[in-house]
Amino acid sequence: MDSLHLKKLLQQVQSGSVSVQHALQELRTLPYEDLGFASIDHHRSLRQGFPEVIFCEGKTKTQVTSIARKLLKNGNSLLATRVQPDVARALIRAIPKAVYHKEARLLSVQKSKQTLLGNIVILTAGTSDIPVAEEARITAEVMGSQVQTIFDVGVAGLHRLLDRQETLHQARVLIVVAGMDGVLPSVVGGLVDKPIIAIPTSQGYGASFGGLAALLTMLNACSSGVGVMNIDNGFGAGCLAHRINLLGESPKPPPPH
Repeated sequence: MDSLHLKKLLQQVQSGSVSVQHALQELRTLPYEDLGFASIDHHRSLRQGFPEVIFCEGKTKTQVTSIARKLLKNGNSLLATRVQPDVARALIRAIPKAVYHKEARLLSVQKSKQTLLGNIVILTAGTSDIPVAEEARITAEVMGSQVQTIFDVGVAGLHRLLDRQETLHQARVLIVVAGMDGVLPSVVGGLVDKPIIAIPTSQGYGASFGGLAALLTMLNACSSGVGVMNIDNGFGAGCLAHRINLLGESPKPPPPH
């Protein structure tokens, strides 16, 4: 349940079109619903602006499907991360309107058509980093942000990045995704005055240690204004970028009675 749904319900009670008993039934599972194997946080939309997201790794298809159905039943949008193809097939059988983003390993259901706000720009050092960038992009878009992507502009060919400087300066926040040496966020940080979210990826040869080398490079960036996510954490970056992006939006006035 989000703030708009709750406000509408309260207005209906006030007008008499919905009984107090019906409203209590609607609010019965607020703030959470206990399924035994999961306690679903239906209150999260009210606190954080977006419903609970399902992390699918380690969960069975039945568990994921049950959680997804409950979230949708309460009027929420749905976002599931780290979704393997067999889990996606099970979810789509149960929820035909679900959309599977295979490259990003995400599955989403939009509650309603929305206007995307602001401007997030996502850059990758290489083509191999695109899946993590796509996880960040789709996360931010499902949450309500407008996103641009620029792929394959790593430091091995710096002119590719310098040609896009105008786009970088127009962003409210940038996400920079890089594996191997992980240098790109530090370079971008020296070009712009916007907050940068760096994501190290696990792409690279042996001494990259599954992304650890890129992570350490980013943590030691000499450019200011660079924050670092965990290795391959596109979802976390997309969520954080969305929240920063919305700081540039004026609060919307409440609808008239």
